[in-house]
Amino acid sequence: MIKRLDKFLLRLYPLRWRARYGEEFEALLLTQPRSLRDSVDIVRSALREHLLPTQGGLMETHPTSGFILRQPSALIPPAMSLAALSIVLIHIALYGVTHEADEGTAAHLWQLLMAGQLPVLLYFAIRWLPRAPRQTLPVLALQAAAILAAFAPVYLLHL
Repeated sequence: MIKRLDKFLLRLYPLRWRARYGEEFEALLLTQPRSLRDSVDIVRSALREHLLPTQGGLMETHPTSGFILRQPSALIPPAMSLAALSIVLIHIALYGVTHEADEGTAAHLWQLLMAGQLPVLLYFAIRWLPRAPRQTLPVLALQAAAILAAFAPVYLLHL
């Protein structure tokens, strides 16, 4: 017979999780001796299941920051921002700070790169923020810093 504490620990998990893994977990609770540390780990795991539910019925771990950073949708926006920054800096190095009536090719390329990264950035946020928010936020901060770096010379030099 399942003890009260075991029943309580099992009920901490979401209903969908219990429907899928409840019997197996109950058998584990009954057969394995448990320490206070194990009980705390079970509570922490139940909370994690509420916040970040297991996807697709697989007991997979959540992605790390390094894994997320290697995704193309994480790399493309900062690369586009750095390319836009490079275009501005090369234009300034070659022609100086000039205010022209007609925006040149460099300005159009900068605008395309800055606007073109927004859909990729939005896709990245939609895809990874719900799955792994703690790992995704530093990547989004990096992307925001790259965007600010590309905007800085344009704003400061009134280009």
